[in-house]
Amino acid sequence: VMKNNNSDNRMMRRFVHIEKKLEELGIELPPAPSPKANYNIVCHASGNMMYISGHLPLKPDGTLLTGRIGPESDGQTIEHGYEAARHAGLNIISTLKGQLQDLDRVDQIVKVFGIVNSTVDFKSQHLVMDGCSDVLMEVFGKPVGYHARSAIGTSTLPLDMSVEVEAIVQIKP
Repeated sequence: VMKNNNSDNRMMRRFVHIEKKLEELGIELPPAPSPKANYNIVCHASGNMMYISGHLPLKPDGTLLTGRIGPESDGQTIEHGYEAARHAGLNIISTLKGQLQDLDRVDQIVKVFGIVNSTVDFKSQHLVMDGCSDVLMEVFGKPVGYHARSAIGTSTLPLDMSVEVEAIVQIKP
């Protein structure tokens, strides 16, 4: 699909396959997040790689999903954590859209690193992080969405968020 970029009156090649897929899935991306601390970028590009800073589980209305996951101390459920990881993944996709303008420039989701705010007796961080992995696979499909992944637990995260997720993404020129 060729789209005319009226701002500079030239034709540029822009594919809209991923945007169409988002529409078909009924997914509306949240606004691209901004840094919440003393750093000024949410991702750094080097060559054909993008290093995406830790993203929060913000819902489209700005609500932050908070709380520790696990049975100890009335912790939140795995389902709550899964939803939080899914929202963090959607925020990563939103950042990619903001940076690249065209999500079809994503060549490969290389690595996802998830940190789960969890109780000491919780041992299912991998199931929480499936929320992020599943949404990346839904949106980007095979093989682009397949990625290496790490999931760890910690006793606390900033703002009491339930998860924080970073990513490394390979992009097309």
